[in-house]
Amino acid sequence: MPRAKNRVASRARRKRVLKQAKGYFGRRKNVWTVAKNAVEKAMSYSYRDRRNKKRTFRALWITRINAGARMHGMSYSQFMGAVKKNDIELNRKVLADLAMNHPEAFEAVVNKVK
Repeated sequence: MPRAKNRVASRARRKRVLKQAKGYFGRRKNVWTVAKNAVEKAMSYSYRDRRNKKRTFRALWITRINAGARMHGMSYSQFMGAVKKNDIELNRKVLADLAMNHPEAFEAVVNKVK
């Protein structure tokens, strides 16, 4: 006679993992061992990339601020130093948005810090 090992919990765990693997290609979506490995890998990537996303957005904002500042004859580092010195409480996200979508407002900030 087979040994009883709490089928309810193990089946629920497998169903949860297979539900997370929905949309994967091939055996990754419906074979338990393959799906489990794929979901574990995906979860580790998602954890890592939630942190990396913050880095990449900051780099994007810096690039946009640099482009906007150079159009007015300043480098990024000169501009940010002047912003800090003049106690302008705008973060990089807001400054990048101004540089991209509201160039006249960004120009006003540049003229204020010059």
